[in-house]
Amino acid sequence: MKDVSTTIQYKDKDYKLVFNLNVMEAIQDEYESIEKWGAMCEPANGEPNVKALKYGFAAMLNEGIDISNEENGTDDPPLTLKKVGRMVSEIGINQAATALSSTVVKSTKSNEKNGSSTKKR
Repeated sequence: MKDVSTTIQYKDKDYKLVFNLNVMEAIQDEYESIEKWGAMCEPANGEPNVKALKYGFAAMLNEGIDISNEENGTDDPPLTLKKVGRMVSEIGINQAATALSSTVVKSTKSNEKNGSSTKKR
């Protein structure tokens, strides 16, 4: 799996949303599976589970912050769930959910394009 990121802007600052194995692990620890979490974020009846959305958004943003800290020698602190809730509120739940799902889809598609799927021979 390749690290795939999307950039969002909040209060004139760019934040990277990253979906990778670290984020997948955090989501699985909290929601048992990526599939269950995804169904909660994009339910068929239209209303997302806000806690699941905020959790995934926070995990993806904080992974972006960690990567940026490593690459740039910075020490930006991770975002709290409350801060992420304020960000999502200002950005808009629909736009935030779209950015989140777009990043997840691009990340999982990068495996398919690279031929990284496992096949029995």
